[in-house]
Formats: sequence, structure tokens, C-alpha cells
Amino acid sequence: MKKIAYIEIDTHAEIAQAFMNIMEGSQHFNVDYYFSKKIKDQIRETGSDIFLSDSSMILDQLKTREYDLVIIGTVHRYFNTFLAITKKYNTTVIAHNLNFTKASKFDLIKSVFKGDVIYRLKLWWKEGLLYAGEVYQKSRFLVVLDEALVSGRYQFLSLFYTKSFTQSENESLMVTIPGGVSQKRRDYNHIFTTIQKTKTDRKCEFIFLGKAKDKELKQLEQLSSNLPENISVTYFSNRVSAEAFEVWMQKADVLWCPIQQETEFFSIKETYGKTKMTGNLGDSITYGKPAVFPKSYPSTLNFILPEKENIFEQLNELTDAYFDFQKSYSRAEVQKRLEQLLNSLITG
Repeated sequence: MKKIAYIEIDTHAEIAQAFMNIMEGSQHFNVDYYFSKKIKDQIRETGSDIFLSDSSMILDQLKTREYDLVIIGTVHRYFNTFLAITKKYNTTVIAHNLNFTKASKFDLIKSVFKGDVIYRLKLWWKEGLLYAGEVYQKSRFLVVLDEALVSGRYQFLSLFYTKSFTQSENESLMVTIPGGVSQKRRDYNHIFTTIQKTKTDRKCEFIFLGKAKDKELKQLEQLSSNLPENISVTYFSNRVSAEAFEVWMQKADVLWCPIQQETEFFSIKETYGKTKMTGNLGDSITYGKPAVFPKSYPSTLNFILPEKENIFEQLNELTDAYFDFQKSYSRAEVQKRLEQLLNSLITG
């Protein structure tokens, strides 16, 4: 069996969980997971070997075992530590923001003074921010989680498979909007306005499946008190647990994902579908739900639909549409593709 170390001491617990889920039961690879406490606390364990780690421990921990491949799940801080790893081991980095991976030292210095200055200065002085580009350059391979982002050095890491579960028969149309309820990355103002204007005799429920706070929470409170009896909204003022998220996603008839096309990471512009993946794509695949995205979102996938002018009619029609997720996203098929890539990363 080939040995892999998967490191996530920063941000993306959901990606680490997806990797654990798809690798469970692999006959060809044995994976050790190195997680920070923050990440480990969000993980539902699968019986894999998990080691508590942080930026001060990880280099010493890797010395104790021999690995054919080291995968770093996120490089958004601890750049000096990750640079040391890329110099010593056969390393693959998951890239989440492609423009950030190409940022020059001058770009990074400028960005320090455009946001949370104290935090960014800490990254500069203590965590080697200016080594960020070098980490991505020195890494032997770079991988992305959306096949549409594949180009040049970026290879596709296939992680998301469609889970098997019994679809509930809903009395009402259940439209789920997954993700933190913030205007920053999704156009919630558009959703609020559209729901307010919706006229239908059908019973329907809009589920805002993520924590709502501040202005958006107040808007939801106001919206929920001004709707006809057959239309309702469900929202959460606290973080939605992984277990609750799964229950609600399984109940959904269709997903509505009003992604803002332009976003930023570290004050560097990124574009969803072109330089950055949206987690809503993984949500759609994982739960086998068709999803409505903005017209501006580039996608050739048949289950990602561009939003039409009459969005409510479109959402309603999609409850009767059929998409064969299992054909391309069965667990066996996705694991096979992943293991082929892992083999190439080790032997290439």
C-alpha cells in the first residue's frame, strides 16, 4: 500500500472530510491525517488515522514516517512551514484561489494594507506571507476541485460523489439556499426580493441553510413576517451543524445558488467558475440535487442551470426533472478517478 499524508491545519474542514469519505476502504492507499484542533473538531471520523497537529509540530511529525505523497489541503497561511515541506517531500497542494497562487511579492505586500492589517502583518512577519507564491511554485503538483478550472499545472482532484439516500416526498416545494447568509459572496438581496414578489397557490418553503447574522438576519426576520401563509422561510441564527446540514440537504427538491460572480481573496480578485470553485457545486453533486446558478456562471454540467427570468416557475419545474448523478458521480467511479490521479502524483 502506498502511504499518503493529508495536512489540514488551516481552513477547509469540509474538503478534508470529503477526502476522508472517498478514501475510506481504499485497497491501494493508506492515509494519515494531520489536523489542527479547529479542523479535528469539525470532522466526523471514519476510522482513519488522525493526528493532532499545528504549524510548529507538522515538520517533526512527518519525519517519523515515510510517505509517498504529502497533500496540503489549504495554503492560506503558515507559508514558511509549507515551503519547508514542499522542499523536502513529494508535495501536492490543493489550490482554492488561482489568482492568489500567482500573486507576486509586490501584490502580496500591497494587499497587507487593504484589509485586516494587524492579521495580515502577522502573516507577513511571522508566517512568511511573501513565500506564498514560492510554496505553489515549489510544490510538485497543484490540484483543483472543479474540473472546469483545469489548465496548465492544475490537475483535477475528483472528490465529490453522490450519496445514496431515500428522497423524501415533500408536500411543499422545498428550495434550499446552502451557504453562510452573507451578501459578500451570494446575492441574498436578489433572493429576498424575489421571494417577496412570488405569487403562487402552491405551498413552498425556502431554507437558508447557513448562519445568518447582522443585516441579513434582520432582513430574514422581516421577510418571514410578511409572507402569505403558503410561503415560508426557514433560517438559522447559529452555525448549522454538519448533521443538520445533511438532513436539510436531503430534504431539498432543488438548490438555488445566487453566487456573486466576482469575489476577493486577500484583496486579490477571483472569479467563481474561472479562478475559484464554489462549494455549491460540491453540494449539488453530493446530494444529487439540480441547482440554479446565475446566468453569468460558466458551466457545461447539465444539472447546473442558468437562472431564468421567472425563477419560481423554473424551480417548480425542476422538481420533476431527472438527472443521473450516479452515472458520473457514483462513489466507486469517483474513487477510481481519484486513485488514478494519486498514482500519477506519486509516480509522475
